[in-house]
Amino acid sequence: MALRRVYFILGCTAAGKGALGCQLARRVGGRIVSVDSMKVYRRMDIGTGKPSAEIRREIPHYCIDIVEPWEGFSVATYLAHADRAIGDCRTAGAIRLAVGGASLYIKALSEGLFDAPAADPEFRRMLQARVRQEGPAALHAELAGVDGDAAARIHPNDAKRILRALEVYHATGKPISELQRQWDAGSRRYDCVFIGLRRSKEDLHGRINRRVKRMIADGLKDEVASLLAEPKSLAAQAAQAVGYAEMIDHLQGKCTLEEATERIKINTRRLAKKQRSWHRRFRDARWFDVAADEPAEKLAERVLAEVTFE
Repeated sequence: MALRRVYFILGCTAAGKGALGCQLARRVGGRIVSVDSMKVYRRMDIGTGKPSAEIRREIPHYCIDIVEPWEGFSVATYLAHADRAIGDCRTAGAIRLAVGGASLYIKALSEGLFDAPAADPEFRRMLQARVRQEGPAALHAELAGVDGDAAARIHPNDAKRILRALEVYHATGKPISELQRQWDAGSRRYDCVFIGLRRSKEDLHGRINRRVKRMIADGLKDEVASLLAEPKSLAAQAAQAVGYAEMIDHLQGKCTLEEATERIKINTRRLAKKQRSWHRRFRDARWFDVAADEPAEKLAERVLAEVTFE
């Protein structure tokens, strides 16, 4: 049986993916499957840039507002929701538009999950104790001895990824980089069409700065304060999201609102840089260079002129 076709719209944060997705959905009879690791959380609206209620009434969106902010959320859980959404779209006879910049989610949806071993709780506790005693750099040096490729990609202070790489080597006797290369060679789960948006660095940075300014004006501080006031604590994944982590620091008296705002801009630009590197993996993407003043309607016309939606 032929694979179901899914159109992925890629691009860095603030590149205009959502606006293009909506324009295409209107023109081709599409529905949107969000590919975003933070839009899954309810009441985290302003900081994640969710589409408005009006747009969601007009165009069906999936994989948004599906878990509470205190709940953990994994790529595997996302994949189950997204697969059901794609099935619903197909039943409705709608074009499937997967829109978002969460590169790991894009890769999982298009190629499947990285089949890594489950964590060994005892071994992990031992590694965590060593991180506290010796610091992450010591474990990074250890990782370099068994998996130089992984160590080269992972920052010496990124304890979470260092520990996971050491866990995988402990469980399998194989470097995580070798297993990831095997995953990179995997087959596609869907008939994937990748549409990428590229903007100049100056344009993207300007859009990021304006977006952050708008988030602050729209009430991000109040949104985060409301989340912190809930009976249950935010899940680590939610609390560490760009925009939320910085505002939490402000509300806890660790920085001024102006400092938090600047940190959000800086960290969003860093996120965009990471996304840009990740997107190089999608070698068969059709990339569109977007001018700073190009409206989404015009961009949609260019995409429709070069990509067949069926």
